[in-house]
Amino acid sequence: MKKHIVLSLLLAAAASGSRAQTEVRTEAQATIGDGPHTPLWLQANKYGLSSLDDNGYLRAGIFKTAKVTDDSDWRWGYAADLAVATGFTSTLVVQQAYGEVGWKKGLLTIGSKEQPAMLKNQELSSGAQTLGVNARPVPGIRIELPDYWRVPGTNGWLSLKGHISYGMATDDRWQKDFTHQENRYAEHTKLHTKAGYLKIGKEEKPVSVELGLEMACQYGGTAYTKSLTTTMNRLENTDGLKGALRAFVPGGNETTDEDYHNADGNHLGSMLVRVNMEQATWGLSVYADHFFEDQSQMFLLDYDGYGKGADWDKHEKKRMMLYDLRDMLVGMELRLKSCPWLTAVVAEYLYTKYQSGPVYHDHTRQLSDHIGGVDDYYNHNVFTGWQHWGQVMGNPLYRSPLYNDNNEVMVGDNRFWAWHIAASGDPLPGLHYRLMCSWQRGFGTYKIPFNDPKRNISLLAEAAYSFGPSTALAGWSVKCGVGLDKGSRLGNNFGAQFTVGKRLFIK
Repeated sequence: MKKHIVLSLLLAAAASGSRAQTEVRTEAQATIGDGPHTPLWLQANKYGLSSLDDNGYLRAGIFKTAKVTDDSDWRWGYAADLAVATGFTSTLVVQQAYGEVGWKKGLLTIGSKEQPAMLKNQELSSGAQTLGVNARPVPGIRIELPDYWRVPGTNGWLSLKGHISYGMATDDRWQKDFTHQENRYAEHTKLHTKAGYLKIGKEEKPVSVELGLEMACQYGGTAYTKSLTTTMNRLENTDGLKGALRAFVPGGNETTDEDYHNADGNHLGSMLVRVNMEQATWGLSVYADHFFEDQSQMFLLDYDGYGKGADWDKHEKKRMMLYDLRDMLVGMELRLKSCPWLTAVVAEYLYTKYQSGPVYHDHTRQLSDHIGGVDDYYNHNVFTGWQHWGQVMGNPLYRSPLYNDNNEVMVGDNRFWAWHIAASGDPLPGLHYRLMCSWQRGFGTYKIPFNDPKRNISLLAEAAYSFGPSTALAGWSVKCGVGLDKGSRLGNNFGAQFTVGKRLFIK
């Protein structure tokens, strides 16, 4: 019954849309397997529309894209994208629901929308470390330059794009159910993200360089943490305009701060660089994604010049603590433009073990030295970390909270190294394939390390076929994927995924 209601609403929206071309998509998917979980690459980087259990869904959506046109500076678009699922964290999933209006190069979006990862291959990369595609979209308000805008006066050599957004998480009830309200959880958590990207190089030139800075902050709402009694500590975080401003420009102090002052909210981000070379028959890009949780990895510096005795909290000396640049995702993407059998190859290496070192010591009256290690990536002492609906919002090689058996919303393995290799091609008209392989060795966290490192290999083989416009099944597509996990980190999992979809355009 629910699926008929969903389809009726979407068709009604289509009928009331503008005369511009509108797309309707319907999809059915089933995932079955053997093992404790769905294999990693059958469920990761799908914007959270996935599950660790055997699952299936019926999905329907209507989309009108706010495309830039030559005949008008103004444009508008919308989407309603819903799924009825089994085996998921919720039965009815509002995957996307937004309206947007654009003027010239700018775009304002209100609602929940899947946003792509920047400066990486969307299909083959293991994922971005900060603004990834692994978790459900967070509804909010977003203003952006979605495409590169040429900076005037630079003769086309400099281009910019970026965004600013504010939203609120929708997984309050899931957190309560998952933790049984006995471990840390949060309600009404707000999310702020911002990013800027600078491109150096003309479009007609073979070489270009892209630089990016992505930053995010979880703030506001109410957090519940463990206490010494059976009740939970209730922490009211900074909300409203003050909270939004502190999320935009880190400042203030956390609810739990006493002598020491940390920036209000859970701040994190990435520094990105990508170098591109384009030739007639091939293209090559090399890139890096450096993640940070605080100054020790953002600037590789932290202040360490405090006084002693009565002046223990004063800045007396010009002394800084220097940290190493070790943690990073580095990758390479090769594009073959005249070889349909193999169109793209991606290779990545991700290292996260350092985290500014294994020691954290705040200056005291007796010992003035400050060491800012134990960054504990994707985790936080007040908020439930960089996750939404149990899936990390960055790179899925960080083990998501959904894998936890102890009912804690935390990333239990954030110190690891991993190799990731992937390839894709279009050997026949309408036929597309994707292959992925990840080899990983995890060490847990600094606070809760594994007694022995846990290894894991994850594989994916996937093929999709889209029927051509001249066939009786025009607009239909079928896809089949087989995945495998082997090792102690994620368990021994085998699974298959089947997807049937239909796309049509209406006026």
